[in-house]
Parts: sequence; structure tokens; C-alpha cells
Amino acid sequence: MQKDPATPGAAASPPARREFLKQGCAACLAVAAVGTPAAVGTRVFLDPLTRLKTVENFVKVTTLDTLPEDGTPVQFPVLADRRDAWTKFTQVPIGAVFLQRQAKDKLLALSVVCPHAGCFVDYVEEQQGFLCPCHNSLFLKDGGLKDEQSPSPRPLDTLEVQVRNRNEVWVRFQDFQLGVTEKKPVA
Repeated sequence: MQKDPATPGAAASPPARREFLKQGCAACLAVAAVGTPAAVGTRVFLDPLTRLKTVENFVKVTTLDTLPEDGTPVQFPVLADRRDAWTKFTQVPIGAVFLQRQAKDKLLALSVVCPHAGCFVDYVEEQQGFLCPCHNSLFLKDGGLKDEQSPSPRPLDTLEVQVRNRNEVWVRFQDFQLGVTEKKPVA
């Protein structure tokens, strides 16, 4: 008696499907068991790269006794702790400011960056103002534009300043967009 060739194939089909489903479920469980911790570990490892470089809002710049009583602007470096990816830098220069007394306890903080093209301005005692050496923009002692025909689109950028502990001068240091008439912080 001869066997029907369709019968053995039909009998082998259900075990092959079951085996396929078993292997498929095992693969899914393996991906879940290994993939989830791997994804979480990768996220934790790369987390510092997704964070912005951080700088404190206010930075201690100097003390009141270093500022002349006559209101002459003095340039100071701005030093702050900075975190960049996995590395922490302590007390690195992030910029500079001009500080001047306007009254006994009233201070003015100006950015040293010209709003026109980003060059550093200098205080010129003879002119009683600031000069940008790149395009000859002139600024008053209080940072205002000295000449309306100046290449600079706006006065020097003022920065928020505080006196803490009766003698410490703290500045909220930030950069602003260049070449625009409005004072807009750089994001």
C-alpha cells in the first residue's frame, strides 16, 4: 500500500509552525531582556552630550574696593565653572566686562563685545568713552552710541549687576546677538 505524499507534509507542518513561533517568541524576549538595559545604558552614557553647557546665572567678578570712586571703567575677566559633556572645568574665562561706579553703591556693567561685529572694545581715557578698533564705533562712557552714524547698530550691551555681602560684585554674564538693533540674548 502506498502512502499519500500530502499526508507527511501535513503532519510536519504543525511542528514547524510551533518551532517558528517558539523561536520568534524567544527572539522577542531576548531583545527585550538585552535591548532595554542596553538602551537605558546608552541613554545614561550619552546624557552629558545632550545637556547644554552650563554657566551660573550670576558670577562673582570682583570687589567694590577695586573700582575707582571717580567712575572710570575697569575691565575684569569673567571666570566661571563650566561643564561640557563629561568634563567639568573650574574657573575658566567665559568673557569680560567693564565695571564702573555711577554712585556709591550703584554700578554699571558693560559687555566688552561690540554689538556690530563682535570685536572687543577698549576704554580710551582721552575720549572719555569706548572705541571699537575694528570699525571705529565710538561709545560714551555709559555705553551709549557717541555718533548716530556709527557702524554699531546699538549701544554697548549692559549686564545685570549686584552687590552681595556688602563688597562682592556679581554680574549676570551673557552673550547677545551681533549686528541687530535689538538686544537679544544668544540662546
